[in-house]
Amino acid sequence: MKFLNEPTTDLTYADVFLVPSRSEAMSRMEVDISADDGTGSTIPLVAANMTAVTGRRMVETMARRGGLGVLPQDIPLEVIRQVTEWVKSCHPVFETPLKVGPQDTILDVLHLLDKRNHRSVCVVDEDLRLAGIVTAEDGEGRDRFSSVGSVMRMPQVRFTTAELGLQDQAGAQDAEALDAGLRQAFLAMDELGCDYAPVTTSDGTLAGVLTPRGALRSTLFAPNLDSAGRLKVAAAVGINGDVAGRAESLLDAGVDVLVVDTAHGHQRKMFEALRAVRAVVDSHAEGGLTVPVVAGNVVTPEGVRDLVAAGADIVKVGVGPGAMCTTRMMTAVGRPQFSAVLECAAAARELGRHIWADGGVRHPRDIALALAAGASQVMVGSWFAGTFESPGDLIAEADGRRYKESYGMASARAVQHRTAGEDAFSRARKSLFEEGISTSKMYLDPQRPGVEDLLDSITAGVRSSMTYAGARDLPRFREQAVAGVQSAAGYEEGKPVPTTW
Repeated sequence: MKFLNEPTTDLTYADVFLVPSRSEAMSRMEVDISADDGTGSTIPLVAANMTAVTGRRMVETMARRGGLGVLPQDIPLEVIRQVTEWVKSCHPVFETPLKVGPQDTILDVLHLLDKRNHRSVCVVDEDLRLAGIVTAEDGEGRDRFSSVGSVMRMPQVRFTTAELGLQDQAGAQDAEALDAGLRQAFLAMDELGCDYAPVTTSDGTLAGVLTPRGALRSTLFAPNLDSAGRLKVAAAVGINGDVAGRAESLLDAGVDVLVVDTAHGHQRKMFEALRAVRAVVDSHAEGGLTVPVVAGNVVTPEGVRDLVAAGADIVKVGVGPGAMCTTRMMTAVGRPQFSAVLECAAAARELGRHIWADGGVRHPRDIALALAAGASQVMVGSWFAGTFESPGDLIAEADGRRYKESYGMASARAVQHRTAGEDAFSRARKSLFEEGISTSKMYLDPQRPGVEDLLDSITAGVRSSMTYAGARDLPRFREQAVAGVQSAAGYEEGKPVPTTW
């Protein structure tokens, strides 16, 4: 990255802009936004390892669209094993359907509908063969304890995997045949005005569901898959307790990326934990398993160099920029995120390693700036918390606005959960040192209520930013981007005006 005007102070994303450069007028679809850090991500986005952000639905959806979701460190190992097994059983192209049996009730259906961005549930028989579908409208005017079988109906349209150019759930697929099949599926649903179609195998077993947007996305996004053609899963490891044992268990469960995580990553305990994880990963590598190790968080080149020396392939950069984080206000510790990413990325590049920019992004422009500054991927937390895919319950206010609750991972709420197994005295003493917001409302955007809607917006912005810079991939984006430092008024000038002034 080059600067129009050399900065004299540390910068946030709001302090910086990108300058258009000569381009060969290529389409935004010609640029490659795949991460180059060994994780296999085809989009440079990671859902943060926050309890209010990443659960099995977030991991599944992020991987299907090419990114990663990191399961938090305080999730029990058995739950992570179950989640990993479930995610890897999901179809890499079709969305996982909501399912009920004919004997279930309309009330059961209503409880499920807020789990997806569409308003339909599949009905399956004992052999998981499609028997019909049911929507909220199908249950209107009926007793909520009526059986699903009494109101279900067959869908307007349904597809088989063979019709869509797929032969099986996993493994290599004919990309051209799949694109052609998805195109025909979109046109068929569009012609009928249908927004939902079950997909079955040749024997009628339910394989997934397809929506018009889902069909479009599957021609634009390539999933992040392991060597067996299954969706990838990342999980976090803390620096306390039996670190090596947890890392071993995560690898045995099938986790594809390990994230050694603590708020202050530039400390001896982190180095010890990281060396332990590195030893476990290297022992598995002898059997052919390659698992990237991510560690953080730091904000200085020295921190990057020390974590790489201890065994990190990727270093997580960011202290205090997150929307739920009160670290800077409580301790004065941290660093403006753009400058931290810029300097840490340069240090990692000298060592042949990579960084993830963690936190502080609120608009697609911020993610483009982080990538231009040298990040291989950008970790997103609270921005993704207000979506259908995040783990929290959907709550409606009196005016009908819906939201999910988010909270920081050092907040009273998170610490209370993390220390549940300790005695009352230990828990009370640790409660004196909490940081972070315990409850924050993350409203669902009516225009973009799902994480896939946000991925559409973010990747469109990043692709356009790269074409402005004349870059066809992320390495060239880092080299060719030209940045400038702006005033607060310059930042405000760039915002759209929703109403007349």
